[in-house]
Amino acid sequence: MSEVLSIVLGGGKGTRLFPLTQARAKPAVPFGGKYRLVDIPISNCINANLRRIYVLTQFNSASLNLHLAQTYTFDTFSRGFVEILAAEQTFEHTSWFEGTADAIRKNFIHFRTQDPSYYLILSGDQLYRMDLKDFLMAHRDSGAEITIATTAVSREEASSLGILRVNKDLGITEFCEKPGPDKDIGEYKVPHELKKENTRDEYLASMGIYIFNADAMESVLANDLTDFGKEIIPQSINKLKVNAYIFNGYWEDIGTIRSFYEANLELTTLRPRFDIYNENMPIYTHMRNLPPSKMNFSNMNQSIAAEGCIITNASISNSIVGVRTSIESGASLNGVICMGSDFYESEAQKKLNEEKRVPNIGIGKGSIIKGAIIDKNAAIGEGCRIGIDNIVRSDGNFGHYYIVDGIIVIPKNTVLYPGTVL
Repeated sequence: MSEVLSIVLGGGKGTRLFPLTQARAKPAVPFGGKYRLVDIPISNCINANLRRIYVLTQFNSASLNLHLAQTYTFDTFSRGFVEILAAEQTFEHTSWFEGTADAIRKNFIHFRTQDPSYYLILSGDQLYRMDLKDFLMAHRDSGAEITIATTAVSREEASSLGILRVNKDLGITEFCEKPGPDKDIGEYKVPHELKKENTRDEYLASMGIYIFNADAMESVLANDLTDFGKEIIPQSINKLKVNAYIFNGYWEDIGTIRSFYEANLELTTLRPRFDIYNENMPIYTHMRNLPPSKMNFSNMNQSIAAEGCIITNASISNSIVGVRTSIESGASLNGVICMGSDFYESEAQKKLNEEKRVPNIGIGKGSIIKGAIIDKNAAIGEGCRIGIDNIVRSDGNFGHYYIVDGIIVIPKNTVLYPGTVL
């Protein structure tokens, strides 16, 4: 596994996850009450003993830098590292990353010093748990120069994904990028002998996860093409041996507010498809050394509370309560993702808040919230009503809050004064 260099693509501006990406890079968006999105691909790497990891990004990288520095430190004898590479100007390149392939090309100067035999390309905004060691072994055993991780999808899901046509030996013969709902892609159906039983998923979609032989990577990027999915992969199929690796586990692209919201709340179900309690393949994140959460006369139903929370006489259902969240008496949350806080307010700060008539960070007394995402350090005052009343809600920017995909999003550090109705 020491021959593999892992590269996590952090994405661009993250416009589909805005306003959660307003002040942070997409991989740094909090997830599941205590994690960050970037923890998913990095944990998959660590669990497979892949410890040479670069994370590529170019927007709002300060928060991501801090998280990686505080979280991933290997011992001095392992030669392992997790390092961020932001877009930079050099004598050869003066522009920003123009796509996924362009990002790799512009960082060859750093990658070549590691002398890898294989490049493993991962996405920073997907939810899955994959045995990357098995993925690599399948690549090596097949003799392929490029292997693409794929997952079975329905015709409806295939509309917005890159669809692959494969033969019975898993060789990829054609690629169709986002065919839409009307195009006839019947010839792309999975061969009968490869199809899973009792499923209607008949197509193989690219997961945006690749393994390249090092010389193949150099070859396919010896041009000006900028994107793997749209350009590099389709052209490589005609020139190189490109294989598919079929992944049968749970996989979710959480690049939109709606998918992000649903993937988070799915963790609260009785048997979530993505099991964060799997001790054999843990999800690693920053160790905060916080106290356990405290529940004072509260009712929690099908919800998750991260460490360091103080919840008093509240009713919480189908929700995620992030680190250091304070919820006051009489508050009610239903279908809410509360990302928590980066710090505890001191008694002196709370007294100052009272003098200024500013609510404390957290959820105030008697506030009722439904179907919302509350970003970090938000202060929700007493008696607020969010997502409850019969208000006509259309997507848009409403100053101190947003509505995206029909979901109310309270941005980071927002203050909602007592009695606010959204």
